[in-house]
Amino acid sequence: MSSLREVQVGGRARVVKIHGEGAVKRRIMDMGITKGVEIQVRKVAPLGDPIEITVRGYELSLRKADAESIEVESPSAQP
Repeated sequence: MSSLREVQVGGRARVVKIHGEGAVKRRIMDMGITKGVEIQVRKVAPLGDPIEITVRGYELSLRKADAESIEVESPSAQP
């Protein structure tokens, strides 16, 4: 398993788990990032922060720290 931050530009991944507590975890889930959803990494800023992703048909920017708290797997792996 790896974090969303480690996924290469153009790569896809499926969310396995969201680490974190309270408000941070809730904010990530409110943005549509939940267990089992597929994410595609669209762009990464020159200094690595933020990361632009596509999730549930819309584009979203995440901070590097938030992306590290999202555990992902290859989309071809069985859930």
